[in-house]
Amino acid sequence: MGTDNRDKVHINSKNRNRYADESFLKDEIASIMRYEADDDDDEIDEEELRLEEEHFKEYQARITKRINEMKAEHDKQVFRQNVIKAGAAIVAVTVVGVFAFSYVGTQFLKARSVDEAAAAECSTAQTEVVDASDETAASSIASTECSVEEEKCVAFETPSTQEFGSEIGSACGILINADTMEIVSERNAYAKMYPASMTKVLTLLVAVENLTPEQLDDTFEITIEITDFSYSHGCSAAGFDVGEQVKVRDLLYALILPSGADGALGLAYYIAGSQEAFVDMMNAKLEELGLSDTAHFTNCIGVYDDDHYCTAYDMAMIMRAAMDNELCREILSTHYYVTESTEVHPDGIELSNWFLRRIEDNDEGINVVCGKTGFVNQSGNCAVSYAESENGDTYILCTGNAQGSWQCIRDQTNLYACAMKNSNDTGYSVSAAESNSGGIDEE
Repeated sequence: MGTDNRDKVHINSKNRNRYADESFLKDEIASIMRYEADDDDDEIDEEELRLEEEHFKEYQARITKRINEMKAEHDKQVFRQNVIKAGAAIVAVTVVGVFAFSYVGTQFLKARSVDEAAAAECSTAQTEVVDASDETAASSIASTECSVEEEKCVAFETPSTQEFGSEIGSACGILINADTMEIVSERNAYAKMYPASMTKVLTLLVAVENLTPEQLDDTFEITIEITDFSYSHGCSAAGFDVGEQVKVRDLLYALILPSGADGALGLAYYIAGSQEAFVDMMNAKLEELGLSDTAHFTNCIGVYDDDHYCTAYDMAMIMRAAMDNELCREILSTHYYVTESTEVHPDGIELSNWFLRRIEDNDEGINVVCGKTGFVNQSGNCAVSYAESENGDTYILCTGNAQGSWQCIRDQTNLYACAMKNSNDTGYSVSAAESNSGGIDEE
């Protein structure tokens, strides 16, 4: 709206003559009338604006109401869908539960049938030997138990179990008939001991169980971390150099024949990525064998640690498990081995089992099938071995804390000879044993 000029109409000396002009006055009056008309138009526009605002509010209210109605309808649809889904889930769970219950029931009945059959066989066997001694009956029961749960088979004492004689210098040990699982003789078999390089029997077992045949031909690069660890802890070694590309198969033999820490660590890094992760696998195997209550390892070599321990009984059970693995038996029974040619060692590295050579020279003519020696100051000289008699009987022997490597060997041969004599055998036949270069591990 234009500016109202009516209040500007006044008489002054400059405009007096102009207002005296009649035509000028008419124009001025017309101008005033136009301003009044403009004012009326403005009032009409404001009224229309108010009405439009009220209409808009009514429209907005209707839209809001419709939106709320649509939202309520959507919520109802979602609720119905959730109810349908929940119903379907309940039906699915019910169906799976029915099938699972049916399957478990079937397996339970099968297991019960197997147990009943085993019990019947055991009863028949006991009936057939009713006139035999209690010792023979216990042996039959033990064999049945081992066949049902091989991994957690246990050895047990009998009335004929003896203490080691005074001629045995080892502070602890155990001799087990591996066929019947009877404990033939023992001394402090369940006392805590430090296994030293006997540890490597479990290292071998875990490694072999986690390798495929194809992986045996893979290569692994020896790192400075491996050689530094071996050197700083005074471990025996096969002699691989930093950067050398070594076959995984050669690492296995290097682990056992010379009791090489470089072989042990190479396997740990290849299989698990670190020694710590591999040791976790070793302790899991101890639990699987039912030995975790009295055995715990902190490294894959046998380096002394107060938390790295087991018993003579535990080590004998580890050796028994290793004997059930064909590749473990092959490696543990090898007298001599040459690693494959590498750029660092074009002629390979000669690995020899000195423990076997020493024990072969015993006066009793006892030969050992497999074995592993060890030594740290806290454990003394120790060894775990496996032997077969000429009539097929098998034995596992572990001795610990002997005062010297030759004392350890004499204890082993004497205990085997005593068991041989008492069982009316005439001799043992042996394939092999293994240890570090020099026969006894010093780590």
